[in-house]
Amino acid sequence: MPVPRPPDPEVLEELRRLRARLPQLTGVLAASVDGLVLAEDAGAVEAEGIAALTAAALGVSVRLADATGQGGFKELLVRGEEGYVATYAAGASAVLTLLAEPRINVGRLHLEARRAGARIGELVDRTDSAAPAPTL
Repeated sequence: MPVPRPPDPEVLEELRRLRARLPQLTGVLAASVDGLVLAEDAGAVEAEGIAALTAAALGVSVRLADATGQGGFKELLVRGEEGYVATYAAGASAVLTLLAEPRINVGRLHLEARRAGARIGELVDRTDSAAPAPTL
C-alpha cells in the first residue's frame, strides 16, 4: 500500500492561488493518479474520499478516451444540480480536482485549472524524479 506523503508546500500554495482567482471554488485538491491526496484545500469535503473517487473516475475516463480514439486523458467535467466537479491532468502522475458552485464561469474554470494543473504537474513530476528509486 502506498504511503501518503506530506503535502508539498508549493502545490498547496498553487491550490490557494487558484482558489483566490476563482472565488466560486468550494474545494480543490491535488492527488496522485492512484488516489492519494498530495495537497488539499477542500473545505468541508473529505479529501481522501474525493481523491479515491477521482482515481476511479480517471480510470474510466482514460479507458473511454482510449476506446474512442480521443488520445490521452486531459480533463473531466461533471455538472450536478448543486455545482461542478472538474478533474484535470497534472503532469504524468497527478490530477487536479476542483469543486465549484453552479454559477461559476466554466470557461474561466477551464482556463485557470489548466494553468494550475500544468504548474502542479511540473512540481509533482520534479519531486517524483528527484526521489530515490525504491529498493527491491
